[in-house]
Amino acid sequence: MDINTVRKEIADILNEPLPFSEQEICARLLGFLDLTTLEGTDTHARVRDLCQKALRYRTGGVCVYPYYAGLVAETLKGSGIRTACVVGGFPASQLPLELKLAEARYVLAQGADEMDMVLAQGAFLEGDSRRAGDEIKAMKAVCGDKHLKVILETGALPDLDAVAAAARLAISSGADFIKTSTGKIAVSATPEAFYVMLRVIKEHHEQGGRRIGIKPAGGISTVEAVLPYFRLLYAVLGEDWLRPDLFRIGASRLADALAKGAGLA
Repeated sequence: MDINTVRKEIADILNEPLPFSEQEICARLLGFLDLTTLEGTDTHARVRDLCQKALRYRTGGVCVYPYYAGLVAETLKGSGIRTACVVGGFPASQLPLELKLAEARYVLAQGADEMDMVLAQGAFLEGDSRRAGDEIKAMKAVCGDKHLKVILETGALPDLDAVAAAARLAISSGADFIKTSTGKIAVSATPEAFYVMLRVIKEHHEQGGRRIGIKPAGGISTVEAVLPYFRLLYAVLGEDWLRPDLFRIGASRLADALAKGAGLA
């Protein structure tokens, strides 16, 4: 997949007019946010504050480490805002499968609605797609009807062909969402990787597959930075994907900027 061709297609899309004002887009995007804190310095107070912000802005979810799953689930109870947790040895995904599954079972018992796991990158990069896919299948078997998001860590993949292959592998193995990045390496979400992932989702759906969600994450902290992702999703997948069960944005600092852009702050 030629990156220059992809960049040209992206540039053409970003030049197309939209039937929404920027203010309308900002208001809609608030409902797609997964407010996220994934730091070693996280505390109960920080997580509670994040939940209160989610309740104030009516975001899509709050994403935290497993230790805080119960706190988030209890704080958001009855709100409709989803409790999401990273699992499976986030962010490196270098745990034995039985420990990954134990982590998944723990967060589900604590009340989590969604799990964000990382593709077994080492296995995928050395050509062992079977192990990488089997891990996703095993995690999906544990989470059942709860959403499983699979993080491809696109910044660690060698090229866009590998991004497409990882996306297809995740989808065929049971992922409900595919997600760009952990936000823990130098290269996080990029429009190029996101666009390729969108095309894989479209291809899957056009071939009779179910709708798969998508989540850009990592380094998206301003309105200017998030707008290209909205434009690309709208151009490739359309209005049907503009709902929180199919589109999320992983961010920690974006909410206030979107609220200001929407005229709410």
